Amino acid sequence: MGYSLIGVSSQKIKLLEMSTLKLNARKDNYERLQLIHQKVSDLITQYKPASFAIEAPFFGKNVQSMLKLGRAQGVAIAAAMSAGLEVVEYSPKKVKQSITGNGNADKEQVWQMLQRILSIQNNTNLKHLDASDALAVAVCHHFQDNALLKSAGKKLKGWEDFIAKNPGRIKLKP
Repeated sequence: MGYSLIGVSSQKIKLLEMSTLKLNARKDNYERLQLIHQKVSDLITQYKPASFAIEAPFFGKNVQSMLKLGRAQGVAIAAAMSAGLEVVEYSPKKVKQSITGNGNADKEQVWQMLQRILSIQNNTNLKHLDASDALAVAVCHHFQDNALLKSAGKKLKGWEDFIAKNPGRIKLKP
């Protein structure tokens, strides 16, 4: 399972963490699901993100693989929702389109564009493309969030103004 966290300050995106959670195939499925829940919960506690974005499941031919993926995603979503986070899903095509401008881009093209967008050194050792997929989802979410702010009206002066003018669209944490 890949995961990534970004920070945004003055519209500059910064990579905070990007990695994969390696799940031992010898553990039973329930133990692996518990590890996913724990990792997501730990990341939320550590970084206190404002939202949670995840890639929507793609359709595959192997029903067992899809079932396992759905369970894993459900556990991650449940951990985020338990922490009070907004959860947003993006299709793989939407993520690729948002990052590269091409919804059919391959994983390497997406990674190369992410390196440019976030000024990540070309020599950064990317061990698993699952991690860069997660980073692409995070950056896509940032881009979509920004588009919402811009489309909400040109007269807006930032998120505070958006919240004031759209109280029903925002959930504030106590």
